[in-house]
Order: sequence, then C-alpha cells, then structure tokens
Amino acid sequence: MPLPFLTADRVFDQTADDVALPFDDHDQWRRPYRPGPWRVAAAALTLLLASFVLLAAMIIAFAGALSGAAVCSGLAVLVIAAALRMLRVGAWVSRHGVRRVAFFRTTTLPWAQASAVRTVQQPVRLLGLPRTVQGQALVLVRQDGERLALFTDHNADFLSRVEAFDRAADTVEAWSAEYAL
Repeated sequence: MPLPFLTADRVFDQTADDVALPFDDHDQWRRPYRPGPWRVAAAALTLLLASFVLLAAMIIAFAGALSGAAVCSGLAVLVIAAALRMLRVGAWVSRHGVRRVAFFRTTTLPWAQASAVRTVQQPVRLLGLPRTVQGQALVLVRQDGERLALFTDHNADFLSRVEAFDRAADTVEAWSAEYAL
C-alpha cells in the first residue's frame, strides 16, 4: 500500500546539473525530503504501543467488559492517529506556497508573502526538546519581517544527516526562487 506522506522526491541521487524541481505536477503538496530515522522510529514505537492497546482491548472484550474494550479501542485509534500525524510533520511545498506542518498546528504561507528563504546559523532545539544547540535552520522571512523556521538540522528528520538537510534546504530554496515572484 503506497503511503504518500512518506514519499518525497522520486529521485534523490540527482546531480547538480539536473532539474531542482523534478515533479510533473507542481500543484500537489510534496515534502522535499524523506522522513528521518528518528521520526520513523518514534512512529514505529507508537504503533507498537497501539498494537498492545488493541490486544488489551481484545482481551477485555473476550472477558465480557465491552465498555472497557471500547475505551481501549478508542485509545488505540488516538495513538494510531498520533503516529500518522508524527509522520506528516515537516515542511511541504507546492506551486501555491510552503506549508509547515507541526503536531498540533499547520501554517500555510503563499510564495507571494515570502520575501526570502535562507539557511541561517542559530540556536535550534534538539529533537524538539527544550535544550538548544548551535545549528542551522531553514528560515522563511515573510513580507512583514516575521521569520518562520521551516526545519532545522537537529530535528527528527535531519539529526546526523547533514547532506540530507543541505539537499532539502536547496530544494525549498529552488521552489521559492521559482514561484516567489
């Protein structure tokens, strides 16, 4: 079963001479990078937890407490939804703009409202935790001067994957250069 939220560029091993925007349909929202191993591992562990909760729901149902089984099944559905949302978190691009998907919030910004997209050195959060380290962030600067960090080199997608961060940042900058007019 194809999982479109896990797919990114269909060609990751392109050379610099190749096209930066290799997609035929630029209207579809796409993530310009693959989910990182930390994000996939967290989602896999969450799905493992959901399987145990579903097993508990089945045992409770066979024991005759259907209301308890329904509560466990509802909890399992919430855990599965959380795992799928964890996989969708990140930056998405299309002809219409850039979308920053967080766990509880999604921000969409049209390319016309973006004045610059650039990589900057700044303190960034390590795996989204309160601890900050010195790192790089891809920042989108809005027309009103507000800055929106799309992703960092220390988040769950790019920790210990410097080349993947550089490639993703270059791709988003290419989308910005193509459509931010």
